[in-house]
Amino acid sequence: MMNLKDAFRAQNKLQAVMDEARAILEDRDNVLKVATTHLRSKVMPDEPDAVLVSAPSSEYADHINEVAAFLMEMLAQRERLSAAIHAAKASLPIDMDSETGLNRARQTLADTFRRMSALRSSEVIVDGGGSGYRFNSDGNQVSYRCGAKRVTTINFNRTRVRGMATELGHKSDEVSAAMDRCLVNTQVDYRLPFEMNDSFDVILSDFIEKQSRE
Repeated sequence: MMNLKDAFRAQNKLQAVMDEARAILEDRDNVLKVATTHLRSKVMPDEPDAVLVSAPSSEYADHINEVAAFLMEMLAQRERLSAAIHAAKASLPIDMDSETGLNRARQTLADTFRRMSALRSSEVIVDGGGSGYRFNSDGNQVSYRCGAKRVTTINFNRTRVRGMATELGHKSDEVSAAMDRCLVNTQVDYRLPFEMNDSFDVILSDFIEKQSRE
């Protein structure tokens, strides 16, 4: 048995292990043996032909069948773990998947409201910020520059927006705390077939050794 928090860690671990094992199979140098014969005797009858075999990329190249079987087993483990997590979530008082998305939305909206609340009305004089046209002494229309007064006014209720940001923040914190309690206190009926902190080499080597005994 493990709690939900560790179950999610186990999911990530299984995926990481599968990624490494799959990389072995996707490397052609591991799954194909290429033998190149240098036909030296064709040129020099007294010279024997030389056969060069390509070197694999992985130390597990001689255990490709076992690596494939390992991947199938890890996939089966992921299926069992997913089913166990689903069963555990079904017993929770909250829908964690939905609340996770909703909390992101709450936090994003709260940030928007906080940025709005930080805005202030202002009034400044901008030298040369204004312009116009006038007639000069010759009767010609010419442009001119003048100062400009720029007034910026917020067009929303800052107190109300600030209150909504606070409300969303409190709600988000409450939901996060509830989900944290679920992660720690909810039991998942699953056990990893290896230690969480085992390296990929240890996990795969143990599997290959077990296969050889069966």
